[in-house]
Amino acid sequence: MNRAAHAQAKTAVAAKQEPVIVFVAGGKEMAIPAGAVHEIRSTDSLAGEAAMLEQADFPWVRHTIERGGTTHYVVSVGSFFGLPRTRPSLVLVLRGVRCALLIDRIERMDALPAIYALPRAFQGDERRWYLGLALFESGAVPMLNPRGLLTSEHLEQLDARAVASLSGVPA
Repeated sequence: MNRAAHAQAKTAVAAKQEPVIVFVAGGKEMAIPAGAVHEIRSTDSLAGEAAMLEQADFPWVRHTIERGGTTHYVVSVGSFFGLPRTRPSLVLVLRGVRCALLIDRIERMDALPAIYALPRAFQGDERRWYLGLALFESGAVPMLNPRGLLTSEHLEQLDARAVASLSGVPA
């Protein structure tokens, strides 16, 4: 093999792959960058650690968990997106954000050469919720933005409700 052909073969192999976790919530497949997930726990293993959060403004957030002295709000992905009710079995504790995702199951872990831009049909909040689309042989899967489900305003309101819930004073 000549040098040019060898260099070309090396660059083809060296193409960067984005590791992703494909999961199911409410019967729908979604994906999230694997690097955004700090910890994967079963709901059973968190039973003693999760605290109920009494509030009505964000019905998709009903629990909190503490990690490293920080409160993480557990977002039911199925409820957030209005998907059919299921019995979630896993929690993805996210890295660098105060959010954890309640999901049904992990479908697979994969690596993608690219995440594709959202089509223009995605409008408003959808553009915050998703990073783009992951394309697999079986079709396109929306890629969640780990920072997109709970805004800083949501977190401020949830923090106020959590403090009120602990003290017994309405927020």
